Amino acid sequence: MPEQYQHICVVRAFARWILISELKEGYLFRKIRANDRLAKENEPMTSEQFLEMFRNNLLDIGVDFVPYGTHSFQRGGCQWLSVERRWPLRPICEWGGWSQEFTHLTIVKYLISWNDNRHV
Repeated sequence: MPEQYQHICVVRAFARWILISELKEGYLFRKIRANDRLAKENEPMTSEQFLEMFRNNLLDIGVDFVPYGTHSFQRGGCQWLSVERRWPLRPICEWGGWSQEFTHLTIVKYLISWNDNRHV
């Protein structure tokens, strides 16, 4: 992987999480308790808790969280593959699990959105 993309390497992120969390078994992403502590019991993090934490991170860096949800990751990945990596549409559709029939053009919702280029 080129050095400029190492910060988004899933394998590196996974290895770092296993090291930091000290998890040996059970769910990889457990519920987070008070004071950012992982739940001792083997309870998965809910999508609601993930979204709340994600939105709190956006607030921490001064970004309005309202336009963002969990699909933001799929949209961001789709746009990055298209714009930065110059992937053709068919491989992007395969990556995202979208139809390659291009009759409904679901891919367009992920490539272009009303909240893109908010600062331009």
